[in-house]
Amino acid sequence: MALLYPNTYSLAISNLGFQLVYSLINGQPDIVCERFVYPETDQPLRSLESNHPLTDFAIVCVSVSFEHDFPRLAGMLAAGGIAPMAADRAADIAPGSPLVLMGGVGVFMNPEPLAPFADLMVIGEAEAVLPELLPLLLRVRASGIDRAAFLRRCGLVRGCYVPSLYTPAYGADGRVERITAEPGLPERVERVMLAETSCAAHSMQLSPAAELGMYMIELGRGCSRGCRFCAAGFIYRPPRLWTKEAILCALNQRPPHVDRIGLLGMEMASSETLDHIAAALQEQQCALSFSSLRADRISPQLISLLADSGLKSVAIAPDGASERLRRIINKGLSEADLLDAALRLVEAGIVHLKLYVMIGLPTETNEDFDELARMLARMREILLPVARKQGRMVEITLSVNSFVPKPWTPFQYLSFGGLDRNTALAMKNSAAALLALKQKIRYLRRMVNKLPNVRLKVDRPERVLEQAVFSRGDRRLAGVLLDMGIGKYSFKQAMKAHNLTSWQYAVRPREADELMCWQVLDHGIREGFLYQELERACRLQATSPCNTSHCRRCGICHGTRED
Repeated sequence: MALLYPNTYSLAISNLGFQLVYSLINGQPDIVCERFVYPETDQPLRSLESNHPLTDFAIVCVSVSFEHDFPRLAGMLAAGGIAPMAADRAADIAPGSPLVLMGGVGVFMNPEPLAPFADLMVIGEAEAVLPELLPLLLRVRASGIDRAAFLRRCGLVRGCYVPSLYTPAYGADGRVERITAEPGLPERVERVMLAETSCAAHSMQLSPAAELGMYMIELGRGCSRGCRFCAAGFIYRPPRLWTKEAILCALNQRPPHVDRIGLLGMEMASSETLDHIAAALQEQQCALSFSSLRADRISPQLISLLADSGLKSVAIAPDGASERLRRIINKGLSEADLLDAALRLVEAGIVHLKLYVMIGLPTETNEDFDELARMLARMREILLPVARKQGRMVEITLSVNSFVPKPWTPFQYLSFGGLDRNTALAMKNSAAALLALKQKIRYLRRMVNKLPNVRLKVDRPERVLEQAVFSRGDRRLAGVLLDMGIGKYSFKQAMKAHNLTSWQYAVRPREADELMCWQVLDHGIREGFLYQELERACRLQATSPCNTSHCRRCGICHGTRED
């Protein structure tokens, strides 16, 4: 069995989900799994373990995390010598004409752009689906059943989506009118999740080539905060925080020579759990690392661990430039929270603060950016006495990223670029969205240039536009992805060649009652809930964090659906 990751080795070996799937498959006594990663320039596509070509494998699994990897995935299938499109593969499942199975968050957020490439898609978390699916794959190989019959059987397995058995119909305006399932199959494919674990997911393969050179531990899945732009806060519902015992179990699996620990999900972990972890890390003389930290979750125990770890750079995510925008996105952080966090982190020895902020949020204006600049100036004033005392100036990096409307979020209805509804509908192209973002970047650059020791880092709106198209894309993008993946066309050229526009996917605002292509999946979210959350955002109303013991808002925990 082959396992593909559509990016370079350094990123693949740093991806905890990819490691987990590899270990789960190889944990089956009758299966040998070999990994493939996106090859370096002019290198052939061969397995890492034995240098075999992809055509030697009868089953090809793919782990997909990010939209930008979609074209690489299409290109890897073509480079491996197998038919990229599922419809072009032979009836028999065999080496050279394998069963292609895809999974990962990039699939169960919106499977449709990749659907034409996949025979089968796993909708949900690997630990909850693979134990039933892998034995079925073995029986199929032994029985010689043909592809169509096998896929029909898989369509009845919880968490398994067979794209060829579901047919979308599009109207003259390009919108999805209906999605029809083959008789006997569920109308929508239910996502399957892991309820609990006795040992948190953790690094199982370590390599000096890894992008993240540390031992990683997952603190939980999902997030209770309900930030309205964030897909992870909705597609992983209900949020599950692993127990401190499960986390310590993972910590105890680390190799003795590894003493830098990366914690995934610190933004959602409780202060009590973080304190337990911090104490355990200090006891084992381990250093701490993490991607970002919530500004209102910094305890004295955590500060002490940060100081002992010698960590010099920390990221916190205001996400919205102003308090008004942070209310709109339901971030729940005040300026006081951010300033207090910055001060405490610098006092603990941090010399580089990174602040993540999005542009292109709904109703955003230059006044919001003015407030951000004032906050940065106040942050510098507060940090200056500490920096002088420590004999080193703190560097602040403002990392600015363009907002992308994501499926299964309250902001899935909005336009890329932050355009209001009327402007987005009137323009009918993506130029206005790109121009609006570039103007915001120029405005921010002028303001930040006035602040010493504050650096601005921005993305390219044109590059983010691709992500926005793929994020809300459907099956009609398959040809675009393939042409990009094999190097035939650029994104812009491929869209034109297939008579598609970025506007229809990224910029066009969605209607409240519009059928989305990703609704072939069932995440358990109550109909109408996401749009109601959007309306609350427009009224600047906060929504309290998930409390799975009694909350009935979204319908997953105590709604009409039962698990």
